[in-house]
Amino acid sequence: MKKICTVVGARPQFIKLAVVSRVLREGFQEVLVHTGQHYDHNMSDVFFEEMDIPKPDYNLGISGGNHGQMTGQMLEGIEGVLLKEAPDMLLVFGDTNSTMAGALAAVKLHIPVCHVEAGGRLGTLANPEEVNRIVTDHVASLRFACTPSGMEFLKKEGISDASYLAGDPMYDAFRYYTDRLDGKELDDLRDFSGAPLNLPETFYYMTCHRQENTDTDRKLDQIFQAMESLDAPAVYPVHPRNHDRAERLCREKGYQNILLAQPVGYKCSISLVGRAKKIVTDSGGLQREAFFAGKPCVTVFDHVAWPETMVNNCNQLAEPDKADILAKLGVETSFDPAYQPFGDGHSAEKIVEKIKEFLG
Repeated sequence: MKKICTVVGARPQFIKLAVVSRVLREGFQEVLVHTGQHYDHNMSDVFFEEMDIPKPDYNLGISGGNHGQMTGQMLEGIEGVLLKEAPDMLLVFGDTNSTMAGALAAVKLHIPVCHVEAGGRLGTLANPEEVNRIVTDHVASLRFACTPSGMEFLKKEGISDASYLAGDPMYDAFRYYTDRLDGKELDDLRDFSGAPLNLPETFYYMTCHRQENTDTDRKLDQIFQAMESLDAPAVYPVHPRNHDRAERLCREKGYQNILLAQPVGYKCSISLVGRAKKIVTDSGGLQREAFFAGKPCVTVFDHVAWPETMVNNCNQLAEPDKADILAKLGVETSFDPAYQPFGDGHSAEKIVEKIKEFLG
């Protein structure tokens, strides 16, 4: 049986892993490596538990530090695993430091690389994940794009050979786990003290974790001012590194309309998406999940990450500015059920079939 080494490190990758690994293990031996990039229980372990992802064979425990330090440590750690395991292929997802480190370690050992979620481009190297995406795509032997725009970017860069439009594993996961929600997943919603968070009947769902939006009081407070002005509370599960700033701003400004919560697992998050009035986020994953659920979304970001979500104002970009966010939330949107640019919910099967063809 051929051996695939899969490298993950952050929560969006755990979601994609859940659906791809389930199919992959039907025909391959999978060696799972967790770099440790997301290490907090609510950012990592809970995903493995609730999504029935096999326990990692290796956990490198690498987190924190600057980009070069983190990537260098991951490169060294992953190389050690690859030398020991000698897999037939390395599989990576998305655009994190874990993704690029895995790809570089493998290609230097002449191990073919398979990149799932290939071709995404923002058009600026100022975004560190853009560097990871470009490097990984250009060293990969197999590339799977989620959307037609991803295929177009791969074609423009001259690497459309061995590139395939497979659909989005995030959509696979959304469909699969949405059908298995029963409301109990919302019991995991907790405030900062650990007490249950009483979910209002009507609410907005907000996430905000990017450094560009959370590294100063001014930017985050502009977002908070917008949320405070809405006609219903905003539920905000807070990334651990933003915990102190978010709590302090809400306390100092006396905000009552922002319900700060601990990070939530995947099932709780998609349940919140499905019940929310609208979404405000800076997450590449959550803006897609809002689109999957037919929920209007405002993305606080400078660049279009998923152009397919931007039709009919379903997803709109906003500055970290109260007036701009509120203006975008007030725009009329419409969703066309026939428009399904993220595939048919079976991308995992398509990806694994192409891997089988490649490895013979």
